[in-house]
Amino acid sequence: MSALWRINLWVCGFFALVASACTALLLHQALADVERELQSAEAVVHYLSETAERDPASLQPRLTASLRHVRVHWLGPGETLNASLPDGLDAWLGRLLFAEARRSAQVLDLPDGRRVSIAVDPRDELDEVWDSLQQLLSLCALALALSLLTIRWAVRRGMGVLDELLRALQQVCAGQLNVRLRSAGSPEARQLALHFNRMTGALEQARTDNTQLTQTLMAVQEQERNHLAQTLHDDLGQYLAGIRAQACLLRLVTDQPQLLTRTVAQLEDHCDHLQQGFRALVHDLYPVALQHLPMAEAFAMLVTQWQASHGIDCRLRVSADLPTLSGASKTHLYRLLQEALTNIVRHADASQVHVRLQHYGSRLRLWVRDNGRGAPAPQRPGVGLYSMYERARCLGGELKILSHPGAGWALALNMPLEA
Repeated sequence: MSALWRINLWVCGFFALVASACTALLLHQALADVERELQSAEAVVHYLSETAERDPASLQPRLTASLRHVRVHWLGPGETLNASLPDGLDAWLGRLLFAEARRSAQVLDLPDGRRVSIAVDPRDELDEVWDSLQQLLSLCALALALSLLTIRWAVRRGMGVLDELLRALQQVCAGQLNVRLRSAGSPEARQLALHFNRMTGALEQARTDNTQLTQTLMAVQEQERNHLAQTLHDDLGQYLAGIRAQACLLRLVTDQPQLLTRTVAQLEDHCDHLQQGFRALVHDLYPVALQHLPMAEAFAMLVTQWQASHGIDCRLRVSADLPTLSGASKTHLYRLLQEALTNIVRHADASQVHVRLQHYGSRLRLWVRDNGRGAPAPQRPGVGLYSMYERARCLGGELKILSHPGAGWALALNMPLEA
């Protein structure tokens, strides 16, 4: 059932209650009025009965026709009295308002041989009450019709906005994020259109960003695979080929001590380079230090290696009472710091970096700041910033990146500790 029909039913129910209450009040008032009228009419009937017995000429039709609530009826020979009320609503109303005793007629046998019936006549009172009921019900019906027309006009006007919004939402569900609502109509409709258009614009921009991010991530993935394949083939593969050749050479130089010693030394050197290459490759794929060292020492090793690789002074301060984190949380935090240091190398042009990892109550805070050139915060973050925001979200924390031209970059992560 539509909202318009529900509103109409509620309004009809309300008017029905009001009409019923007014009808009950009218009938209650009519009972009191009828009681007074019938008392007067009974007195008139009693007076006419006494007068007719003394003077039948006093019941002439021209004298009794204008009497109110009193009926004088001359009976013919053999005619019987029928004092019943008409059928239908008048009969129901008569039974409700008048007692049977009040409707009993007095039949008089006059001295001149005629017979006359004198009785209280409720028809005039019935007509008055019925006219009042008709006026009340007509007024309620007119008010109900006007209310329903007004509600239909107002609701249809509002439902037009909702219908347009429903069609737009169906298009959004179908993937058409470029749909927009017209900013017209009432202030509420304009506000609704404004916020809906902002929402669809944000969704469209988010889908565009996600598409670009997905393409960038796929490109980065391919670059990492190419780098891994090139490292295994060009670097580690060459060392393995050299080791194999020198191992074959050992069989031929067993009787040449100097050449044997030099070949063994080369084998050891190649094995050492091979081991270092594998360690660097594994470190790029996953920070093994997190599995074997406390988090403070793993961070210190990362900062030391980064400082040695790029020649930028990096000072690290770590709280002495760091809490124990899960493996996934430590990895996210480690990678977030790693990405922040990488961004400093790429964009900051800094000579000094400060890193703080501190424990405050039930929260852990990471602060990274450099003295580089700074820049206005980008409106559309790149892959690096996206990855940091996603890692902060996985940690359940809030990440803020502040920057001003000439004042360097600052990264602040505030994360809750695990229960």
